[in-house]
Amino acid sequence: MDYDTYGSTAVELAIDLANADRAAGPDWAAAFLRTHAEWLEPGTAPELSPDEVGRAAETADLVRAVAVARTQPEVLERLNALLALAHPQPYATDHDGELHLHHARREAPALEQLTTTVAMGLAQVVAQHGWQRLGVCSAEGCDDVYVDTSRNASRRYCSNTCASRSTVAAYRARRRS
Repeated sequence: MDYDTYGSTAVELAIDLANADRAAGPDWAAAFLRTHAEWLEPGTAPELSPDEVGRAAETADLVRAVAVARTQPEVLERLNALLALAHPQPYATDHDGELHLHHARREAPALEQLTTTVAMGLAQVVAQHGWQRLGVCSAEGCDDVYVDTSRNASRRYCSNTCASRSTVAAYRARRRS
């Protein structure tokens, strides 16, 4: 599956957010934003208030809810709940040498930029490529979500690491039998 360079790659930001490790406590959101600073307008402070951290978690939960949905009506309900949190005001830019669109207004605070970019990116991939392209890792002990970019929509694992671990475990189980 091919998707465009900026708009749809925002789905990767959405997947990263859904899989973010929140065990670090309230600092998880600022750490996530610092790690993904390329998605924020230059000069945007990555720090969030406690209320904003809660809303970032809500956004992450909604992305995960879309990815784990099993029917189109569930996907639509959950995706629309996520889109309701977004405040799109797209604009064109060439800051990286290529003309592309940003989804959130330039002066938006970090959480608004994050939520809007994630919602619009996820919605674009679901609308263009189908909700079945989202999934949950099949590896034992992993519940990460992913977007399936394979040609035939056959992906089952979030990463090559999980795929390899599952393959080795299945091989060893067969050898024991």
